[in-house]
Amino acid sequence: MMNIINGIITNIESHEGMSLIKVRSNDVIFTAIVLDTPETSDYLKIENDVNVIFKETEVMISKDLTPNISVQNKLHCVIESIQNGVILSQINLRYDQQIIKSIITRNACEQLDLKEKDTVLALIKTNEVSLSAHD
Repeated sequence: MMNIINGIITNIESHEGMSLIKVRSNDVIFTAIVLDTPETSDYLKIENDVNVIFKETEVMISKDLTPNISVQNKLHCVIESIQNGVILSQINLRYDQQIIKSIITRNACEQLDLKEKDTVLALIKTNEVSLSAHD
């Protein structure tokens, strides 16, 4: 399953067939790297609507709301629910008006002492974010 967030392209920096794209969604700027440029892909234009896509397994969770780390994509969220399995836990996070899902190990969930209604930071590495044209 994938997380999908709508956004608008605000910046494109291209070099040697690769582009670093900034996408605004509400008050958050997402960063994505794509193997396309505005010359090779029609949807890569500033002000275009796009979908920001990332896997549930690529969403890290931090209770530290201001970590000094290299991860660029940081979303302040509130835990809506936690479903613990034997090995994995699915954390449903409310970001703005939508739910983002994170799958982490149950061990990590317990070590962080995650609970419903906790405010946490969802973290997604730039290279784990994909973009697609908004339908």
